[in-house]
Amino acid sequence: MSIDAVTKEAQENPIAWQPLPGSQTLAVGCPCDEILYHGTRGPGKTEAQIAYFLARCGRGYGHHWKGVIFDRGYKNLKDVIAKGLAMIPKIFPDAKFLSSKSDLQWSFPDGETLIFRHIKKASDYRDYHGQEFPFIGFNELTSYPTSEVYDLMKSCNRSGFVPIDHSPGLTPEDLRIIEECELLAEPIPPKTRARLLPPIPLVFFSTTNPHGPGHSWVNKKFIIPSPPGVPIKTTTRVFNPRTKKEEDVTTTQVAIFGSYKENRFLDAKYVAFLNGIQDPSKRRAWLGGDWNITSGGALDDLWNPASHVLPRFKIPAGWRVTRSFDWGSSHPFSVGFWAIANGEEVVLPDGKTICPPRGSNIRIAEIYGCETTKSPDGRLVPAFGTNKGLRLAAREVARRIKEKEEMLRWDEWICCEVEPGPADGQIFNVNEKESDSIAKLMALEGVEWFAADKSAGTRKNGLEMMRVALENANQGEGAGLYIMSNCQAFLETVPTLPRDEDDPDDVDTDAEDHVYDEARYMILEDKPSFVSRIDIDLVN
Repeated sequence: MSIDAVTKEAQENPIAWQPLPGSQTLAVGCPCDEILYHGTRGPGKTEAQIAYFLARCGRGYGHHWKGVIFDRGYKNLKDVIAKGLAMIPKIFPDAKFLSSKSDLQWSFPDGETLIFRHIKKASDYRDYHGQEFPFIGFNELTSYPTSEVYDLMKSCNRSGFVPIDHSPGLTPEDLRIIEECELLAEPIPPKTRARLLPPIPLVFFSTTNPHGPGHSWVNKKFIIPSPPGVPIKTTTRVFNPRTKKEEDVTTTQVAIFGSYKENRFLDAKYVAFLNGIQDPSKRRAWLGGDWNITSGGALDDLWNPASHVLPRFKIPAGWRVTRSFDWGSSHPFSVGFWAIANGEEVVLPDGKTICPPRGSNIRIAEIYGCETTKSPDGRLVPAFGTNKGLRLAAREVARRIKEKEEMLRWDEWICCEVEPGPADGQIFNVNEKESDSIAKLMALEGVEWFAADKSAGTRKNGLEMMRVALENANQGEGAGLYIMSNCQAFLETVPTLPRDEDDPDDVDTDAEDHVYDEARYMILEDKPSFVSRIDIDLVN
């Protein structure tokens, strides 16, 4: 084709939008079921998310191709809508945008729809229960403290589209040929195959930068398991309602890394702004897409595994052993077992000795009542980050506590009885007339508690006291907070616990804070050990 012909073609059919070479192109064309487009600021992640949906419009799926893009905050959602308003009319001039208090929606000429919604908590899922969205997008996925909302929306990631029933180009003769080929187990002829649409994609497309309340769970789900661009496959044996057979179904997820360096439309002044960010963790996250950062949490600036994590050792006979408890049913429950140091030196498994200062709280064991999931090697492991409990009865939880205490004694980790400790006050409430409280039911199994201090001010005071205990351990002076290496639930959920965006002196109560809460009850129970170095108003 001559240069003149190319020029004429470009003038007659101008390109409305095209992905940038590199990560944006990969994301728009990605065939995986769950896509996380992450990295630095500025590679065009939101545009790619919108373009993924647009690229499947006009293909014949019609009203079956329906999408929703969620954000936890209104401001960011407005930014997504603004980018859609800039892109979509150029690609689909006849598409209509409806904007009202109750509706933010694009409608396309062939019947496809893309809506934008604010969803913050798991309870908001009720507005979408029973709906079908083949395309579900999350903007800034790390703004969600846990995976709960993300996981709940998976129940809506479906479609009633059946290619043989809904492909608009199929003729009666095509249907006869397809039926005959299926009976004879023969391939469908190319001409008929060309008119048969492929199955409609069922996809989650999320965008995010490192940093934010959900940094930890997103990192564990998408970043740690596989290098950038390398899909993870999961095969499950299920009953297929369409074929009426048991079949192996493989799903895939991938994390695609994007950098501002790929975006030729960015001004260098924007890069200078990123370079000038004072917070070193945020600068590494936004400028480098680095996930190996502390994420502005309530404790992560003080957390140091070298200071706070101890190998398991046998508790001396002179140390007091107690426990703390945060009740949960639909959400996890948490039981922490604690040894209170008396200043005595102990011997570690490697022969070294340590001497935690008198009054130090050492978490020696735990029970965390969360659901499990399969690890890549097929093992059942706790599903940290999902915030989903086991829905166990109170007496069953108590029996598990008794079994744990017996095992600790049997294995000689402790040599004394475990004393009753502080528990969430709600277990002492009686919710129905003439029914027993959770505390009373647990006492029937020999597990007793006393009410934790939840008076006014104790949430913030408890956080500050926990910070002091961690700092004491870092400095090696004064009563500190130490965690044995077998206490996986604490190590997974507490160090990265985010602060409340609206009240930075408290943790985000939408996060998976159950271990933190019972640990805080324990710290508050021993106020004199942890208040000597801080000036706070303790409310008794």
